[in-house]
Amino acid sequence: MSRKTIVGAVYLWAIAGLASPLAAGPDGKDATAADLARPAKKAAPPNILLITADDMDYGSLGVTGCTIPGITPNLDRLASEGMRFTHAHVTVAVCQPSRSVLMTGRYPHRNGAMGFEPIRLDVPTLQESLHAAGYLNGIFAKNAHLAPAGKFCWDVVVPAEDLANGRDPALYYQHSKEFFEKARAAGKPFFLMANSQDPHRPFAGADAPQAARRQARPNRQNRREKATTVGVNRTYTPDEVPVPCFLPDLPEIRKELAQYFASVHRCDETVGQILRALQESGLEENTLVMFLSDNGMPFVFAKTNCYRFSTRTPWIVRWPGKVKPGGVDDRHFISGIDFMPTILEAAGLPPVAGMDGRSFLPLLAGKPQEGRDELYTVFHQTSGKRNFPMRSIQDRRYHYIFNAWSDGKTVFLSESTGTPTFKAMQAAAGTNAAIAARVRMLNYRVPEELYDTESDPCEQKNVIDDPKYKQELERLRAEMLRVMESTKDPLLDAFRKQTRK
Repeated sequence: MSRKTIVGAVYLWAIAGLASPLAAGPDGKDATAADLARPAKKAAPPNILLITADDMDYGSLGVTGCTIPGITPNLDRLASEGMRFTHAHVTVAVCQPSRSVLMTGRYPHRNGAMGFEPIRLDVPTLQESLHAAGYLNGIFAKNAHLAPAGKFCWDVVVPAEDLANGRDPALYYQHSKEFFEKARAAGKPFFLMANSQDPHRPFAGADAPQAARRQARPNRQNRREKATTVGVNRTYTPDEVPVPCFLPDLPEIRKELAQYFASVHRCDETVGQILRALQESGLEENTLVMFLSDNGMPFVFAKTNCYRFSTRTPWIVRWPGKVKPGGVDDRHFISGIDFMPTILEAAGLPPVAGMDGRSFLPLLAGKPQEGRDELYTVFHQTSGKRNFPMRSIQDRRYHYIFNAWSDGKTVFLSESTGTPTFKAMQAAAGTNAAIAARVRMLNYRVPEELYDTESDPCEQKNVIDDPKYKQELERLRAEMLRVMESTKDPLLDAFRKQTRK
């Protein structure tokens, strides 16, 4: 069979599954992805190493703009050796649903894991495809957040308890080294999902039992969280940390941010130790490495919401010989629903029917890809089993959010509303009108929000009622309606009712 025939076959193969509702469809240039995944000469399938952070904000890395010197040297180096994405987002800003999206390529309302529950048994997973293709599948920490376990075909499971609650870089090195040697001895390609539990609360240096009690109740996950005795090699003072623009600059907030950034640095050390083990294994050259966070930082107006700071993630890809070092894609949007189709194509495996995402392999080759100008994100339920359904659609400038739960009476409660940061905001609201308005907005929200992120990058001025933005509002409403209809979103009727008012 000729190379041209093979490329054409793989191209048709790749478009056989469901395309993203936001995608315009293949542009005819996607065949370059087939060249990446299926070179003319038969090659060993690539190893896949996915490293995740827990609750890390996009701007927490040095390479993405954090002003703390030396905050993430290992991640910065990884980015210099591969490609990072400026407009990368997870699909839902809370951990179990976010991770379930990664491994199914489907929105939460299409895979069944809308909150902290298992995916549906009829939904195919990435691990099932990889297992059938002979991959050795492994997971470090957060294994309970991909359920039911039988759908994920893990050959190796290292629970968080064996990694000092997912926070000890030295233990990640030890277990990574053992896993890579196991794959080498078995003669199998591997898929390893190595999950750091930094910088999730309790932060480094925090009083862990008190920190857990401060979080919203009931929250079974937080009650299971144990204090970790792992130290940190670097701590920060409140004066030397940046305050994200969506939070007010208050002493108690700076104190928590100092602890958060100590946890960020420790996460970076964990990444460094995993990559060190990979290099020493001799398997580095044939390993596709991806790094991302499962959602934004665990502060109000970030995690468990649909704001830009809720879902934007520092997504980095390194693939020796395939991805040009030092690349930055600042044009295309990629999303959590795109992870599974991308990995399947990179591994030379057929797509799975029913996925909402599509492969972004052409982007890794430096090629443009149509239909990546907008992004749809969702939220359903907090880990405390409280339902606050939200939907969001955004492009490079505008961001529209639909809060189906907002009725002027219901109060928003999540892990972040019980923290010292939010308590400090509530205390300051008594004398500061701007902070009082932010507290009120967080508590009650409004049914619709619209932000012009060009003039308001911190998303603090809702222009939903400004006639100047009427045309953009109608355009984004129409786009949201289209996605909702195509995915049979359960909020469709509520959205229609709201927008017909």
